[in-house]
Amino acid sequence: MYINYSDIPGYQNLFLDYVYEFENVEKFYSKNFRDTSAYTAHFEKLKGREQSLRNNVAGIIAKQHKGEKLSRQTELNIRLLKEKNTVAVITGQQVGIFGGPLYTFYKTITTIKLAQQLQERFVDYNFIPVFWLETEDHDFEEIARVFAISQGNKVAEISYDDGKPFDENRGSTGDIVFNKNIQETVTDFLNTLHDTEYKKEITTLLENNYKSENFVKDAFKNLLRYFFDENGLLIFDPHDTEVKQLLKPIFKKEISNFRSLTAKAVEVSAELEETYHAQVKVKPINLFMNDETGRYLIEPVENEYRLRTKRKRITHENLMALLETSPDKFSPNVLLRPICQDYLFPTGFYVGGPSEISYYAQVDPLYNFFDVESPFIFPRASVTLLEKNVENTLEKLNVNISDLFIEERLLKHNIVKNKSEFEIGKLFENSETEVQLIFDRIKEQLFGIDKTLTDVASKTEQRVMQAFDNLKLKAEKADERQHDTIIKQIDKVRNILYPNNTLQERIINFSYFSNKYGLDIIKWLFNQIIINKFEHQIINI
Repeated sequence: MYINYSDIPGYQNLFLDYVYEFENVEKFYSKNFRDTSAYTAHFEKLKGREQSLRNNVAGIIAKQHKGEKLSRQTELNIRLLKEKNTVAVITGQQVGIFGGPLYTFYKTITTIKLAQQLQERFVDYNFIPVFWLETEDHDFEEIARVFAISQGNKVAEISYDDGKPFDENRGSTGDIVFNKNIQETVTDFLNTLHDTEYKKEITTLLENNYKSENFVKDAFKNLLRYFFDENGLLIFDPHDTEVKQLLKPIFKKEISNFRSLTAKAVEVSAELEETYHAQVKVKPINLFMNDETGRYLIEPVENEYRLRTKRKRITHENLMALLETSPDKFSPNVLLRPICQDYLFPTGFYVGGPSEISYYAQVDPLYNFFDVESPFIFPRASVTLLEKNVENTLEKLNVNISDLFIEERLLKHNIVKNKSEFEIGKLFENSETEVQLIFDRIKEQLFGIDKTLTDVASKTEQRVMQAFDNLKLKAEKADERQHDTIIKQIDKVRNILYPNNTLQERIINFSYFSNKYGLDIIKWLFNQIIINKFEHQIINI
């Protein structure tokens, strides 16, 4: 079963047109992912990349995987990265605790399957799946929390508290090391899971990686490797001194030309706002710099620079000298990151979610400034997992998954109304109409006695109608109490299928389903997910 994205709340028009009406957005995107006839020309352009860059990136990835037990396919892909006819299929994500929400896995599966499908069709090229770890992001709150469905069928948020003040700048997440508090986080998370035959293997997997003294990024990387190494997935960490050496030309160009780059980004963003929306707020300079206190955006001040929230100024000459000697202190923001990615890799495709596809509209014009070839942007698979018992409950309630996408209060009202012996809404609707007619007659007669009395009558009518609304609400709640079992069933299925008023894939962690069906469910999902339908897929378990 599939649901069109336009039938699901929350999808922006820019993304919908990109997927279904590309001609409406073609001025914002240089490549149409559906135009398969243009693929080969792009692959051929990538052949012209500097061989030294290919060799260096392959060497860095080999070092980053050193000491790891890799599959033959992964080892082969590292070697193939040096070949001129090798094309990278890339995705990326923040290094969320316990792997983050399910869509992390769906992005990865889409990337691997796309590489496989391209390999079958374009046999003259090598297609390699790459996962770009967002280790330079500094949004600690985002990566430190995970959601689960508790044993009471409630959406539970579990967070890792490192003991530091909430608003402290911790720098890049790639530098964060777990302290002893992570054990409590793991325990709290595992306590949300029922005792099943598979809980022990999940416990072992999480406890082996999420423990004191381990880097946050390594724990995330090990999860990915556990599930997808056999598919040849290369996992790349940009928070690396050697990587920054390679990126110096991009960083220098960004600083030296920030005014013209910003002007173009602002122009495109303004044009987007006329019809759609600009996903990212444009900054004057798309670079951060780390110091001993954290990671800060670089801002221009007259003819000099400073780090955001800092007073000390830096001259252009000193900033460029620091970039030359210590490029590891610098990192790109969300608009410059894709440029860095596609400068380093021969990127044929980037697999992204709705928000990423939206901000690529702002990134696309920047590629020409940096003389980097832009990739095709391929929408990731979007999935809801539907268990048999949940499906049975939906049938009993006489609702389908699409019905869950409305406001929770209205959903409950509609279902209870169908189960009730009489319709409260119709009862009050008829009564309200009668009251309005009565007041109309009263006001008509009072007008002949004293015109000012009609105003008094109108205010009285408003108070009566407000009382009717309050009474109606109380009656609906009383009716719901009469159908308490139904309400609990609605809460249960909605928390699983549409938790926190959003798609399951954006909230629930993989462990919820793996605890019921085993860790091999990820392999099973790999085979079930269809990546070229471009609709939301419902997969029955």
